[in-house]
Amino acid sequence: MTEFRRKTPEELLCSMMKVQMGRLKIYIGSVSGAGKTYHMLQEGQSLKAKGIDVVICAVSTMKRPETVRQVGDLERVPSIHWFRDGQERKDLDLDALIARNPEVVLVDNLAHRNREGARFPTRLEDIQHLRSRGISVITTINVYELDGMTELAQKWTGIEVKETVPAHTLELADEVRLIDVTPETILERLSNGHFARGHPDLFKRGNLAKLRELSLRLVADGVNDSLEKHREELGLRGPSGAAERILVATQYHWNGSIYVRRGQQIAKRLSGDLRVVSFVRARAPLSKEAQAFKKSIIQLVEKVEGVFEEIAIRSRRTLPRQLADYAMEHKVTRIVMGHSRQSRWQDLWKGSVSGGLLKRIHNTDLFFVADRARTEGERILPTRSRSGDAADPYRRLSGKELEAKIERMRRGKCKVYIGAAPGVGKTYTMLREGNDLLAKGIDVVIGLLETHGREETMAQVGALPTIPRLKINYRGTTLEEMDTGAIIRRNPEVVLIDELAHTNVPGSRHRKRYADVQDILNAGISVISTMNVQHLESLNDSVEQITGIRVRETVPDRIIRLADEVQLIDVAPVALQQRMKEGKIYDRSKVDQALSHFFKLGNLIALRELALREIADDVDERLESWDRRDSLRGPWRRKEAIFVAVTLSSNAERLIRRGFRIAYRLKAAWFVHYVHEEESIPEEPSKRIGKLKELTSQLGGTFELQHARHRKHVASLLVQKANELAATQMILGQSTRSFWSNWRRGSVVNGVLRKARHMDVLIVADYDPDYCKEEALRT
Repeated sequence: MTEFRRKTPEELLCSMMKVQMGRLKIYIGSVSGAGKTYHMLQEGQSLKAKGIDVVICAVSTMKRPETVRQVGDLERVPSIHWFRDGQERKDLDLDALIARNPEVVLVDNLAHRNREGARFPTRLEDIQHLRSRGISVITTINVYELDGMTELAQKWTGIEVKETVPAHTLELADEVRLIDVTPETILERLSNGHFARGHPDLFKRGNLAKLRELSLRLVADGVNDSLEKHREELGLRGPSGAAERILVATQYHWNGSIYVRRGQQIAKRLSGDLRVVSFVRARAPLSKEAQAFKKSIIQLVEKVEGVFEEIAIRSRRTLPRQLADYAMEHKVTRIVMGHSRQSRWQDLWKGSVSGGLLKRIHNTDLFFVADRARTEGERILPTRSRSGDAADPYRRLSGKELEAKIERMRRGKCKVYIGAAPGVGKTYTMLREGNDLLAKGIDVVIGLLETHGREETMAQVGALPTIPRLKINYRGTTLEEMDTGAIIRRNPEVVLIDELAHTNVPGSRHRKRYADVQDILNAGISVISTMNVQHLESLNDSVEQITGIRVRETVPDRIIRLADEVQLIDVAPVALQQRMKEGKIYDRSKVDQALSHFFKLGNLIALRELALREIADDVDERLESWDRRDSLRGPWRRKEAIFVAVTLSSNAERLIRRGFRIAYRLKAAWFVHYVHEEESIPEEPSKRIGKLKELTSQLGGTFELQHARHRKHVASLLVQKANELAATQMILGQSTRSFWSNWRRGSVVNGVLRKARHMDVLIVADYDPDYCKEEALRT
């Protein structure tokens, strides 16, 4: 066993150096004014309160009142002042810091370049020197100051950055924390004079959103790297459920480029990685035509920033096994390939690649690309059309349109703080914002607050008034709930409401708290609320895949889309676990259980990545709604319609949620269809159908029911209905029936694949939580 092997002297020395090395924590934001320095100083005060020796050096408060207050009584080691181009600059005084030898130094502006003649040319090198002396450092940086991100920021916003750090800098840190701020908040801070305007292009709303999305995706990628390492240590293979990885399986043929392009478009919209693989016969030379196609495909893959690989196979019949193994090894979430042109008998004689894959793949979806190139040209995805107002500003609004516009103007504003898990600081931040608004003379009240006994959170209540809770008698017990009526009668300008996903006690005005929030917004009262990413309805299956826990309290995605601002509260998983151990999240009696279940490190890393990517997608959707040219995931130019075929199995909800997420990203109409194999429907199946219809309606889709005389007719009826609805993509679940059962009764999936070659078909895999671990043990 490797853990019992004696370490070499070199390994021992390396380990000792790591133990003695000071820690590095980086606060990263999208732009100046996001609050990085504020949070860094706040952490410094928290560390000092614990008895840790903390000093500050070269910290720039920019005379922002909130930031200046956070400096408080922190000891300042004087920096070295100098001027360049008439501007004062601050270098670290390394000798003074080393002589003072604190445990932690807080320092701003990681990308800073030092004066000529300094010991090191950059602040990053200063910090590494301090760390080598056992001094820990907490510092700040903007996303566009990282090499690689600088070029993207300039391409998307026109901003030129002169001082940068190497692209790998974040990898040097023990902890990276993103300070996420919406463009609206930044612009408000700017108008209030909290910081100087700076570059004229920097504070345009669209540019702020692009830089915000860039920072969210950058941190998500870093989190994904740490998640993969953690899963490898646990012996887990296959996709984690937090990130998308698209694999295009293609041949050296004229339609190979179509599949690559389609895979690229899917990867871009899902913010995933792209791999392209071509399987060729071992020791069989390529024809001149195949060599030409290979060259063009490799060039295309390089152009779309994918990874290409060629793999030798012994025969066609071994292809499904090799492709399934390759997908598992590379943690692929979706395989993209072309429809088969073989008949049922040819599949038996030569072997069916799709059939072989469907038997073998676990936790990986199969996407079959419609081959329309000969009739419609290369496949291009649709764009959201501009609204009537934007397309024709002089058109007179109809009576209904005018009413709707006035209603939107009367409606209160909604802001939602989202976190990856309980305890990240959503309620704390909501209360802090409430007090800031109160200090500005805005009428703010607490409508519902859940502190869970957390002292830091309770201390943030400050002078905020609270609306008393409504008492409801339920089965002889008095329960308390938010008093929506009292809030509307009190009519404040802003109300703070915790835990948006909460289910109200029986006898309340509404079953769910988000419905109460809608009533309050419709009354013209603005709402600031909180929720965790696992409560988002369409992510319910991903969260179960990550944590093994089915979340029962959910919020429909449309509620979040209606919010004027959605902001992430980001905390590193290790820091969150430390809060848990200190009793700052749950009662100490529940700590051990939480740490061994939901709060396991792997769960927290994956949920953090999920939250980062979800908010990044939300930012991009909002960018696209302002102007489709601003979308960082590419334009869409073709109208789509999504058709989801469900059974009454436990997988049906998963298919409906998947259909919704795909339709939302494609700006498409979507339909859910169930075919019953009998004329009459018994009571139990009828109840099940009612639940599926309710979920479809909740997510904004259309549910339809149809009857079939025999199972063998189901595939034909599904394709026929999809054609009537002009569907461009059909979504089905992976069949769990045996080969002989499908042979006798007919396979719906195989039937659809034969009859629907003119449209895209997505086969959603059944999730098997045990398979990945079994595969790891087997290999």
